[in-house]
Amino acid sequence: MSGPATGKATEIANKAQLVEFAESGSKPKENWRIGTEHEKFGFNLETLEPLPYEGPSGIRAMLEGLQRFGWQPQYEGDNVIALTMKGHSVSLEPGGQLELSGEALENLHQTCSEVHTHLAQVREVGDEIGVGFLGLGFSPKWTREETPIMPKGRYGIMKAYMPKKGDHGLDMMFRSCTVQVNLDYGSEADMIKKFRTSLALQPLATALFANSPFTEGKPNGHLSHRSFIWTDTDPDRTGMLPFVFEDGFSFEQYVDYALDVPMYFVYRDGTYIDVSGQSFRDFLKGELPGLPGEKPTLVDWDNHLTTLFPEVRMKRFLEMRGADGGPWRRLCALPAFWVGLLYDQGALDAAWDLVKNWTAEDRMQMRNDVFTEALQTKVPDGRTMRELAAEVLDIASAGLKARKRLDSFGEDEVHFLNALKTTVETGITPAEELLSKYYGEWAGDIDQVFREYAY
Repeated sequence: MSGPATGKATEIANKAQLVEFAESGSKPKENWRIGTEHEKFGFNLETLEPLPYEGPSGIRAMLEGLQRFGWQPQYEGDNVIALTMKGHSVSLEPGGQLELSGEALENLHQTCSEVHTHLAQVREVGDEIGVGFLGLGFSPKWTREETPIMPKGRYGIMKAYMPKKGDHGLDMMFRSCTVQVNLDYGSEADMIKKFRTSLALQPLATALFANSPFTEGKPNGHLSHRSFIWTDTDPDRTGMLPFVFEDGFSFEQYVDYALDVPMYFVYRDGTYIDVSGQSFRDFLKGELPGLPGEKPTLVDWDNHLTTLFPEVRMKRFLEMRGADGGPWRRLCALPAFWVGLLYDQGALDAAWDLVKNWTAEDRMQMRNDVFTEALQTKVPDGRTMRELAAEVLDIASAGLKARKRLDSFGEDEVHFLNALKTTVETGITPAEELLSKYYGEWAGDIDQVFREYAY
């Protein structure tokens, strides 16, 4: 979940500017980049409790400690709420989850190096202050009441608004973690094909990365509980976006969708102004009840786009949002999966051929089944998601091989898919591995997940 966008405040005169804003993300293929984001739960190594903001083993201490590596602090009032350095940032999610928003990089070797460097820095500081970090899709132990709220103005607004729209919005905010990748498009036609293909295949990503089987110390009946909570968070801003597959889908149609998603806030002079439930269309006309007579800027629009949470989100790039947070190797595997499918034309064509005949009902059925069934979910042709995954991973491997992005040892990017190939070969998702340990060697002791799976 991003912080507020900043920059030149160009006033928006009409909807056409918003369409142009989306279209301005189009880039020639040689300029396509990979931006990876991942979140993780911080915990006290001694007590296994979540991290408060203040205190010697708190989030502020972590952010201050990381500054030794050259990170520059960003403040909201007197509170450090983010760090920035050369095109990437470390920021806070509502419940203290720490997020790396990575730099826009040329290849997966760079992406994985970035992840490794970040986790090494986090580990160094964490060891000094008694803090560890865990990569799961959902908090395995803590209740909502035990989970702190970070001192960012937008989170107070969202905390008040979320329960009006669904039963699990606060779980999404405070107790979930994901890994995401942001990818470019070359034109409107390229955006459409990538959007449709990736959106149809998000349930497959959910299955492969399923890693959230526990709630408050016990199995919750799901393999991806993080995915489940999105089904009852806020129907206005979540879901599988069936209109993306309709004839005539375009940048303009996505803008129309975004205009109709109720707002959360407007950011002015370092302060979040609560306009929750109000309309950006009214804002365009200068008729926003929360700011009467004022018209929005492109910065306001960019901020509004960060409050939309569909399974694939478009800003001036496409953001893949279907995967649970997980261990180190999977933080590299998620971008490898989507780069392999979307950044090579042959792979993209092959992936689209697999999904192009699925109906909206097919896609929604898979979306609703996958958080429980994962790789055993049925796909429209009667196969299991596991069988589909084997075919899709072959396509992704071919796409990565065709890119010919080699490291200093002459190795291409295909090996970053190995963790996913192992999952398909064994049929065991990360969640099922955790459950096997829980019922076996852990003897129902959820504390063991912190000891065995921390970064």
